[in-house]
Amino acid sequence: MILVNGRNVNFTNFPDGTSSFRFSLEAGTCNISWKYDNDAECMHLLYLVKHLRAMGIDDLYLNMPYIPNARMDRVKNSDEVFTLKWFTDFINSLNFRLVRVLDPHSNVATALINNVKVMDVKYYINQPIQFMVSQEMNSLLCYPDEGAAKRYSEMIPMEYVFCIKHRDWRTGKIERTELTTPEKVAGRNILIVDDICSRGGTFTYTAKALKAAGAEKILLYVTHCENTILDGTVLTDGLISHVFTTDSILRISHDKITICK
Repeated sequence: MILVNGRNVNFTNFPDGTSSFRFSLEAGTCNISWKYDNDAECMHLLYLVKHLRAMGIDDLYLNMPYIPNARMDRVKNSDEVFTLKWFTDFINSLNFRLVRVLDPHSNVATALINNVKVMDVKYYINQPIQFMVSQEMNSLLCYPDEGAAKRYSEMIPMEYVFCIKHRDWRTGKIERTELTTPEKVAGRNILIVDDICSRGGTFTYTAKALKAAGAEKILLYVTHCENTILDGTVLTDGLISHVFTTDSILRISHDKITICK
């Protein structure tokens, strides 16, 4: 989904599959907001930027909360494609004055993007925290791994625990999750915090460990929630009561999901 100064850009297709759109804008600052849905939007973004520059509009800013390909931030074998590098090269070729991103999955991504600014994710994380405060919950934060603990604990001055994932070294699949300080958990209401959710397996394992340690209600905050959350059990197994996220990539609605605005 692409918007310009708050206006939706309506892309359609010709019968052969090529893109078509019309858009006009008076001269001035142009804020492009791209909430990623698929790679076809890369061509839409290219056409849009070229069209705006052809109209004499050069003061272009990009708001791209979710960075596509951020998981592919390194390659191990010669036949692996470094998609993050080639994607960021594409963004850089469009010469935006500023590229705003939110809670990037990897520092490699922000290092590769020119004129990048990371927006403050605390604004969004504070919303489920304030909800818990308003409900007078005895709250505790939980990070599903050490990386998340390092990422968020300095910006959020709250008591927390974190988990250690034990994986099958051959398949990479999580076999179990271990809490570092389980004695803190009993009788507490927990907010799990992380940057991204796909099917949610990590959070299911985390919630199981928390429940085993005596946790009461468990909530989940993720900045970027993929539509594939419906393919997992996070919303159905009863371990996690509610999910808080943003609309950076989520396009579905569910009564157990709240979009932080």
